[in-house]
Amino acid sequence: MSHDHTIHPSDSLRVSVLSEALPFIQRFAGHSIVVKYGGAAMVRDDLREAIFRDLVLLSCVGVKVVVVHGGGPEINEWLGRLQIEPVFREGLRVTDSETMDVVEMVLVGRLNKRIVNGINLVGGRAVGLAGGDGGLVTARTLGDGTHGLVGDVANVDPSVLLPLLENGYMPVISSVAPDATGQVHNINADTVAGELAAALQAEKLILLTDTAGILRDKDDPNSLIHQTTLAEARGLIASGIVAGGMTPKTECCIRALAQGVAAAHILDGRVPHSLLLEVFTNAGIGTMVVASAKGLNQATTPEPRS
Repeated sequence: MSHDHTIHPSDSLRVSVLSEALPFIQRFAGHSIVVKYGGAAMVRDDLREAIFRDLVLLSCVGVKVVVVHGGGPEINEWLGRLQIEPVFREGLRVTDSETMDVVEMVLVGRLNKRIVNGINLVGGRAVGLAGGDGGLVTARTLGDGTHGLVGDVANVDPSVLLPLLENGYMPVISSVAPDATGQVHNINADTVAGELAAALQAEKLILLTDTAGILRDKDDPNSLIHQTTLAEARGLIASGIVAGGMTPKTECCIRALAQGVAAAHILDGRVPHSLLLEVFTNAGIGTMVVASAKGLNQATTPEPRS
């Protein structure tokens, strides 16, 4: 049997790309990355598998990956099926006990397992957890309680995750957790991801969204801010450049960085393989926020972004 020794250009490209990724793989192997998974990447079948493959690839090269997910669209669909009218106040779902039952059923019972099974189907070792498992997250009622059973994070104890991560498993966490009395609350998944990244002292917090990242002009996709510091990010909120739904995401990044996370990223989950583009290339694809200008050199390898 004769072998054809002509090397296909696409093979050469693949190998050179792998080789170029080496410094990044070396930089992040053994470190934790927390990924908040939601938005279009969760709803569209073509994107879903790409994200699962990216997560598994990160895991295969030694990154300790933790996934946190929400599930707004699916919750709305089930509320509709059960003829429960969704109510939003200041962008947050008002959650009465009837709605909470549906939120818990959809997030913990249905979506969490679907994500776990999807990751495992492409060769991962995902394990599904809810916020209450192993005392991972303790909730408290958000603000003055006008949003019902919407919670904030009172405490995070990541001990339950450590043996899983050490043994190559990928925890997939739904953002539902009990308060000190055992009453289950619905917590914003970005918030859970940020606090979890802080508790794990993660190398990166990555929020997958349905926008390119932080834009200087929200109507101009070319005005993407590729990197910024914690202080600058606070300024972007104060000046109103960051507004609407991007505000809580940016605040979540700021809180994580203030608690010791090395870098936070806001990415467009609608771009296939945005996760790998952000982690394994200098240019990146979304917005990266670091604690200070000094952190820019440490957060990217081998050179800072242009």
